[in-house]
Amino acid sequence: MPGKVGFIGLGAMGGPMALNLVKAGFSLVVNDIDPAKVKALSARGAAVAASPDGVAAAAPRSICMVETTAQAEAVILGEQGLIQRAEPGHIVLCMSTIDPHAARQIADSLAAKGILMLDAPVSGGTVRAQSGQLTIIAGGEAKTYDACMDLFQAMGAKQFHMGGLGSGLAMKLVNNMLVQVNTVAVAEAMVLGVKAGLDPQQIYEVVRVSTGASAAWELRVPRILARDFEPGGTVDISFKDQELETQFAKRLGVPVFLANISQQVYQMARASGYNKEDGAAVVKVFEQFAGVTVGKGN
Repeated sequence: MPGKVGFIGLGAMGGPMALNLVKAGFSLVVNDIDPAKVKALSARGAAVAASPDGVAAAAPRSICMVETTAQAEAVILGEQGLIQRAEPGHIVLCMSTIDPHAARQIADSLAAKGILMLDAPVSGGTVRAQSGQLTIIAGGEAKTYDACMDLFQAMGAKQFHMGGLGSGLAMKLVNNMLVQVNTVAVAEAMVLGVKAGLDPQQIYEVVRVSTGASAAWELRVPRILARDFEPGGTVDISFKDQELETQFAKRLGVPVFLANISQQVYQMARASGYNKEDGAAVVKVFEQFAGVTVGKGN
């Protein structure tokens, strides 16, 4: 029988992930700064803790699924963080996409009190979070990874152990960099084609069976054609991840030209007021310059 687990951060990704744990039979103790998000899990039988340290006191394993590095640090190491009441042997699963260097520092602070940690970011977006088909990319001790496989299998379809702590995050940043660069290329290509007089639906159909096809093409173009920019992952979050990617590359001394250039396109989208829309909304930046609209109305 699945045991008790804590879950902090019940947003667009964390909420469905936590719900899949409930469906798998785990007894959840949850915490979020938004009472409405807590209520949704409470209605499904989850216990509610007033703060992260209360989560740690109630369960032997705790999942952190917040948005930024600073939030993760506060949830794990803050005055009411997990570290305050977690017992030795407690496992912290940081599933947020944060700075790998900061994750190692967090892990060191936890280790000083006998608390274990994995970095285990996910890929797949909200649709696969809801279906339990996420890809989980973990870093940390093999024994700790194995001890959390039951949780991973409840939330994801594929699990990868990349090596030592921080390696899961490094892999996640590599993957995200590819998606974001490709998203900008997709937006450019669609606007170019429409400006040239091509039918946008036909552009989509031709490319998806040709050499220009990509996961970003399949993910973004249907949204662009439908003018559906409800966030699966916001422009703001993509920009945050790009900042992590470029800073990580600087720390390693690796040039990343396309990551830096594409980040400025996302910044332009943010400055244009599209920051809370889906990442596909970067197409609007190119539409404004080209004087065309891709999708409905063409």
